[in-house]
Amino acid sequence: MSGAQAWGFTDDRGTELGAARVPRRVIAYVRAGAALCDLGVTPVAVYGSGHDGEVLDPAKEGGLRAAAVTYLGPGRVLDEGLLRELRPDVIVDVTYDGKSPYALDEAVAERLGVPLVALSVGNELTLPAILDRFGALAVSLGAAPPAETPAASPAESPAAPPVETPAEGSPAELRAAEDALREVAARSGFAVLALSGAGPDQVHLARPLAWPELARLAELGVRLVDPGPGPGANWLTGDWDRAADLRPDLVLFDSRAHATAPDGALSGARLTPWNPETPPSPAAYARFFRALAEALAG
Repeated sequence: MSGAQAWGFTDDRGTELGAARVPRRVIAYVRAGAALCDLGVTPVAVYGSGHDGEVLDPAKEGGLRAAAVTYLGPGRVLDEGLLRELRPDVIVDVTYDGKSPYALDEAVAERLGVPLVALSVGNELTLPAILDRFGALAVSLGAAPPAETPAASPAESPAAPPVETPAEGSPAELRAAEDALREVAARSGFAVLALSGAGPDQVHLARPLAWPELARLAELGVRLVDPGPGPGANWLTGDWDRAADLRPDLVLFDSRAHATAPDGALSGARLTPWNPETPPSPAAYARFFRALAEALAG
């Protein structure tokens, strides 16, 4: 890249991207867009994947709806004329294989003459590394660096020192949520199964180490259930009886609109929602870890 460029970024495919000025008009895959929104970069619009419909999935929206970000529908069928009218400076997608953007054909960005950033969300990176990469992209696009200094809250009595609480969305807030989850997981010892319902007769059972966030839960002491041998790198597909045979104490069920809820198929297990496309931001994962801690403790 030329030293005269005002913006440059190397994505997780190893593609060096640059522009004459810092991109301001961002269009993103919904998961990436929700993360950027948390990190201080509000996209002008987001698009979905092949799982998504014409309406933004509430499980995926994060702060996008509150920020009045336009949803364009599934990425593979986007109206290129509309995209051109939106005048994007950059497109941000994710990649699971380190080679191709997940939800948008790269040729679309090439025809628009717009750089396309693809950041990895696959298991070749740890969750902390994924969060770091999205944070670095956000800063390159003009966001403020993450606040590490806790905010002081009023003291309970005149003699007591101020109580420091982590700034919302900060790495410190995420660490506090992880610490709380670690403590609860050590006490509960619950067996936790993550799954995605695929109808009344079929369910996809997550292989914990194939998912960066599930691998992180295991590091924090959550006792995750492995579905056992069989085909599938990320999921083992079976019926609901197979899921019940694993005897989970708590089930993380896929809460996305296209997935089927357990609806009594796993009686006796606690249920808590899980979005396998949680926005890669400290704020989003702090919320998820706190919710799981509450479910384990409840």
